[in-house]
Amino acid sequence: MTSLDDLPLRDDLRGKSPYGAPQLDVAVRLNTNENSYSVPDAVVDAIAKAVQAELKDLNRYPDRDAVALRTDLADYLGHGLSTANVWAANGSNEVQQQLLQAFAGPGRTALGFGPSYSMHPLLAAGTGTRWVGALRDPDFGLTPASAVEQIAQHAPDLVFLCSPNNPTGTALDPSVVDAVLESAPGMVIVDEAYAEFARPGTPSALGLLPGHPRLVVTRTMSKAFGFAGGRLGYLAADPAVVDAVQLVRLPYHLSALTQAAARAALAHRDALLVTVDAIKQQRDRIVETLRARGVRVADSDANFVLFEVGGDQHAAWQRLLDRGVLVRDVGLPGWLRVTAGTESETDAFLGALK
Repeated sequence: MTSLDDLPLRDDLRGKSPYGAPQLDVAVRLNTNENSYSVPDAVVDAIAKAVQAELKDLNRYPDRDAVALRTDLADYLGHGLSTANVWAANGSNEVQQQLLQAFAGPGRTALGFGPSYSMHPLLAAGTGTRWVGALRDPDFGLTPASAVEQIAQHAPDLVFLCSPNNPTGTALDPSVVDAVLESAPGMVIVDEAYAEFARPGTPSALGLLPGHPRLVVTRTMSKAFGFAGGRLGYLAADPAVVDAVQLVRLPYHLSALTQAAARAALAHRDALLVTVDAIKQQRDRIVETLRARGVRVADSDANFVLFEVGGDQHAAWQRLLDRGVLVRDVGLPGWLRVTAGTESETDAFLGALK
């Protein structure tokens, strides 16, 4: 049987592992930060009708530039953004991959502050970009001084910031983004996949876009919209950035069905986003309950909670799995991450953790 060792794989990919969160058939799945609430029937019907309307023309390629979808996304984001400021792809991972293809690649460097989203270094590796793993503070925060010092040390061509940060849930103070924008020599990407779950008063980097042409904010419909199966991510940036990613995107990369489904979801965003407050309530309940038990928990502005288990986190993960609850071992010694789901899922998690 042929193995990878038998193939002429790129040397820099040898020994690496693909991204993969366990997809197990258990009663309570709280490991991938999906929205636990099903799509409402009325929205299901609207999406089905929108998709059905496209079926007769499946013999034709879709709108290559997804103009109508980008217009809807700009309207959703606000901040004075227009169609020219927005780009969409199959999940925010593809958007970030395109950004690396356009602004990084062989001979260039990308930097991120860990612990953070594990896909960023994998996307860098896939595009031949050298990855620098800078560090957050011991409390998972990041100060302007620390960020500037580490950027000065490595002079990266592209910097990833994650706010709220995955897997810690920590939101960045705007002063950090300002400091990075002033000190980074290249592009700055702020990954805001969980922005809709942030606590009131938590600012978005979208407000910093005017006057910062090297700033990009990436978002997704997978989390708050409950559209993970639809695979739709997007960015907001200066129009020149949109021009740049179009140089590397595949032709007709967003299918007509994806565009139609996403537009229908955006048209019914009030019905979909109503779950956000319920999820935030469960997140806060998890935090308060665990702290009352004496468990160390990271502050979270996302739809998940990072909590300390002490000792072997994988053994703790397995104990929860044996009790029918799947959480995420993110590789951070002594810590696990749990998604905030429905009330009954929180009950099951808290009960299994005792």
